[in-house]
Amino acid sequence: MDTRHHVVIVGGGFGGLHAAQSLKGAPVRVTLLDRRNFHLFQPLLYQVATGALSPADIASPLRGILKRQENTQVLLAEVIDIDVRRRRVILSDGDVGYDTLIVAAGAGHHYFGNDRWEKLAPGLKTIEDATEIRRRILLAFEVAERESDHKRREAWLTFVVVGAGPTGVELAGALAEIANDTLRRDFRAIDPADAKIVLLEGYDRVLPPYPPELSRKAEAELRRLGVTVRTSAIVTDIEPGMVTVRAGDRHESIPARTVLWAAGVQASPLSRILASATGAPLDSVGRVAVEPDLSLPGHQEIFVIGDMAHADDQTGTSLPGVAQVAMQQGRYVATLIRHRLLGQTMPAFRYRNYGSMATIGRAAAVADLSWIRVSGYFAWLTWLLVHLINLVEYENRVLVLIQWMWNYVTRNRSARLITGENPLPFRH
Repeated sequence: MDTRHHVVIVGGGFGGLHAAQSLKGAPVRVTLLDRRNFHLFQPLLYQVATGALSPADIASPLRGILKRQENTQVLLAEVIDIDVRRRRVILSDGDVGYDTLIVAAGAGHHYFGNDRWEKLAPGLKTIEDATEIRRRILLAFEVAERESDHKRREAWLTFVVVGAGPTGVELAGALAEIANDTLRRDFRAIDPADAKIVLLEGYDRVLPPYPPELSRKAEAELRRLGVTVRTSAIVTDIEPGMVTVRAGDRHESIPARTVLWAAGVQASPLSRILASATGAPLDSVGRVAVEPDLSLPGHQEIFVIGDMAHADDQTGTSLPGVAQVAMQQGRYVATLIRHRLLGQTMPAFRYRNYGSMATIGRAAAVADLSWIRVSGYFAWLTWLLVHLINLVEYENRVLVLIQWMWNYVTRNRSARLITGENPLPFRH
């Protein structure tokens, strides 16, 4: 029987994977649980959704990543509960005991109490989300090609993106490039450039977390691409073929057959389970409030990291739900576990902000690198480099680089596949 300290990690995303990798060679036994068998590079999901990359380009099998890490076992399993008192993770088909638990189960879409909108306006968190969005985008042009009624055709060629954070901005920019460049000569009855892309944002500017000057530059680039940017616009209803928006005291209905959701996220349901079991408070989006060392109050053996954790930086500001935060937290917790086993202590988690960036389109991006703020071609090159470096496996880096180079030269998106159920019954 293996008597080594048992570390169980729930979730193979950025936080969980980096925690597991950082425990390589440690005197512990690691079990990584995930209901998917792969690590997904979520920052590039929008490129799968818009046909620039294939799913396999941004996903890597967890077993392959960790195959040389002899102290680590990967289990395909769904976590449904956590027994804090008995220190056991309850699975849909069994349970696993732990000495230390790291919960990094991520977050899902947040529709602010309007869950019925989910089927009408899919968000972008999984491979399935991306391929469904790709299906809807490409299908809209196909249906418009056969539509003889002008108003119905116009609705099929109207795309509404709700939320102008990085994901929404990237989606809107990619949609504009699809309409203006990729599909330019593909159809005979319609001109894809007639497509209308509407980007809605409840705040008074796009990319609200970014410095105002970068928000202005991003908006200017979006408008140059032909995107209609509507700020201070709140979505009040989504129905099949229609989006209702409130701007001030005025309500407006936008006929649109394709609506994409990028307006918010909500922590995994495991957050509520942990909060109920430990008494830890939750914030407004369901994240668990953690101690400075990322453990739960009164439970030093349980850590919550990534999108599930409400943690503050050195200034008391809540850390954003981005990959860089999760990666640093995963590495920190792994180091802390090593220190504890030696009877040593560590200072509180300290986040190093290397900046944030968002791409708008071809040779256009904005980047706040803390020490400098840039936009345009240099920011775009920086965005490309950072994302290539952070892809987990070398093979993915090569594949993505080659695909990007080909897309840049040809303005083509080779993964333009309509997959899934037969769309024809939904023509009208």
